[in-house]
Amino acid sequence: MADKDADIAPTRSRSRGARSRHRELAVPGYASGADAPLRATADALERARHARSIVLVEGISDQIAVETLASLQGRDLTRDGVVVVPIGGARSVSKFLARFGPAGAGLRVGGLCDAAEERHFCRELARAGYAPPETRSDLEREGFFVCDRDLEDELIRAVGPDAIEAILAEEGDLASFRTLQRQAAWRDAGFGAQLRRFLGAGARRKLRYASLFVLALDLDRQPRPLQGVLTRA
Repeated sequence: MADKDADIAPTRSRSRGARSRHRELAVPGYASGADAPLRATADALERARHARSIVLVEGISDQIAVETLASLQGRDLTRDGVVVVPIGGARSVSKFLARFGPAGAGLRVGGLCDAAEERHFCRELARAGYAPPETRSDLEREGFFVCDRDLEDELIRAVGPDAIEAILAEEGDLASFRTLQRQAAWRDAGFGAQLRRFLGAGARRKLRYASLFVLALDLDRQPRPLQGVLTRA
C-alpha cells in the first residue's frame, strides 16, 4: 500500500479544497447519539409545518448529502420552503406520504429510495393517491429518484477511490482504513464494500463523510438521483 499512498499526494489539494468548502458550507445541528434518528425526524417535521416542498430520505446521512449539495449549488432550502425529512427507513414512507401527499397536506413531495425498495415505493405512492408508478421513469415523474444500491454507493462511485483515499488521508483515517483492508474478512472485498464497512464502523463517521464526499464531487459527476431530487424540490 505504500506506493499507492504516495500516489495520493497529487489529489490532496482537491481534498483540502473540499474541506475548506465544508467549513464554509456545512449545515450545523445534525442529531447524534442513540436517539438521533427520532430527533432528526422530529426536527424536520417541525420545520415542515411551513414548507411548500418535502424531500423524503431514509436517514440522516442522506439528509446531510442532499443539504450539502444544495449549499454547494448556492440554494437556501429554508428560503425556498424545502425541508429534507429523514424518515428512519424505507418501510416508514407510507405515513409520510399520507401526511404530506395528496390525501394530506397536499405539498410537493419527492425523495430518494434505494434500489431494493423501488417496488415498495411504487406500491406506497399508489396507495397514497398518486398515479400508480409502474417504472423508474414513472417514479421520477412523481419526484422520487432511485439510487443503485443506495446513495452511499452512488457517492462512492462518483467520487472515486483516489479522491476518497485523499479525503481519508486528510481526515487522518487512511491508516485505519488500510488496517481494515488487510483484515482477512475484507482483504478480497472490493473497494466499495471495504469503504462501506469502514464508514459503518464509526459512530458519526458515515455522517461526517456524507458531506465530505459531496463536497469532493466534480460538477459533472454528481449522482443523478441526488441532483434530480434537488432539481425537482
